[in-house]
Amino acid sequence: MNEKKPLPIRLLKGFAVFWWDFLVGDTPELFLAALLIIGSIATLRGMGDNTAAVIALPVFVISALVISLKRAVNAAKKK
Repeated sequence: MNEKKPLPIRLLKGFAVFWWDFLVGDTPELFLAALLIIGSIATLRGMGDNTAAVIALPVFVISALVISLKRAVNAAKKK
């Protein structure tokens, strides 16, 4: 028989699916890049090197976006 799961389990699963879809969506590489960028900037800042963090942030973000754009263009060309 196909039993329904309890309401709290369904709500928790729906909440988790929403956040996964919202944060990761169609481009998991951008989500991973965001986590890596935040971690590396926090590490640089924690080491007391604020100047390097300020310079590295836009470089990392632009690099991640360029890589993502290239992947999307290549995927579109294959179709």
